[in-house]
Amino acid sequence: MCTIKRLLEIVKKVQCKRSLSSIAAKPAKDVSFQVPAYFSLCDQFSNEPKLAENLVNSMTVHTDFLTEEEENSLMNELDPYMTKLKYEYDHWDNAIHGYRETERLKWNEANTKILNRVRDLAFPPGVSQIKFVHILDLNQKGWIKPHIDAVRFCGDTITGLSLLTDSIMRLVHDKDKHLQADILLKKRSLYVMKGCARYDYTHEILSNEHSVFKGEKVFKDRRISVICRNEPDPRNKN
Repeated sequence: MCTIKRLLEIVKKVQCKRSLSSIAAKPAKDVSFQVPAYFSLCDQFSNEPKLAENLVNSMTVHTDFLTEEEENSLMNELDPYMTKLKYEYDHWDNAIHGYRETERLKWNEANTKILNRVRDLAFPPGVSQIKFVHILDLNQKGWIKPHIDAVRFCGDTITGLSLLTDSIMRLVHDKDKHLQADILLKKRSLYVMKGCARYDYTHEILSNEHSVFKGEKVFKDRRISVICRNEPDPRNKN
């Protein structure tokens, strides 16, 4: 099972100053390919067009993946349990604020169909998937610092549904902190992170203090993410 605590405890150490990551970058202007509306690339990517294109191709957001009825269906199953848990604020390395989490294996029939749709879109046929679904609940003041999920516990693709609120995910290149992109995750959207976005960039969910997308403030309320992952490469388990 692959919870956020376990992922972050053995995650690749990220030496990234919070002040750098929290600055809204100037959008890139000179790129020769189509940048989706949910993407905001910093201006430094103008000098790295191949890196920019690879990043855009490896981080996809499907807006309105869920209907409002489907979102309500998921929440009706999750909320009775999640509300029994207390939000945590004192993570061991101060990496997560205002969160609670669980993993879920069994779902009702309607939500099983939703999750099968997620898995069918995100993972190619024959890929071994982690059966447990990770549920991460951030309160209104919650946020997650930059990290790269540990390769020992999950594979090359991470996909997540965003419930209840819009939010911003920031990706920052692990070797060049000036290369960053902001991703607008609308409520009821599905993101699929793979390839270089998964391995070469830290990802984080911005706090409301820094939650600005293309010059517009994005208010993040309580956010629940429903996350599926594939099994790690056996060579990375030890």
